Amino acid sequence: VQLVESGGGSVQAGGSLRLSCIASGFTLPNYCVNWFRQAPGKEREVVATLGNRYTRYANTAKGRFTISQDNAKNTLYLQMNSLKPEDTAMYYCAARRRMSYDYDCYYTNVGAYTYWGQGTQVTVSS
Repeated sequence: VQLVESGGGSVQAGGSLRLSCIASGFTLPNYCVNWFRQAPGKEREVVATLGNRYTRYANTAKGRFTISQDNAKNTLYLQMNSLKPEDTAMYYCAARRRMSYDYDCYYTNVGAYTYWGQGTQVTVSS
């Protein structure tokens, strides 16, 4: 099982980036795969979760970020618009095996995930 993130970079405030997380060794529909981020000196936090019925976002991401998934490409995405300097962080995708009751995959605890990517850095300048 492997997760590889890409798409990070340096942008000015107000800009956009689209992050990708390519999964290998498993198929996305069989796992809960979501986005986290970790800023320097801060704890890793959930950014967005994708379930069968709902997508959920951290309050800081609502209205600006969109999580989506392409099963044909086995890839998870995070479209980030109207970026702010406070969005600067390392962004990670994380996966855990989906159970029969996991309709929403709403796991915000870092410890709930089994697999992590190496991260992709996002830097937003003012």
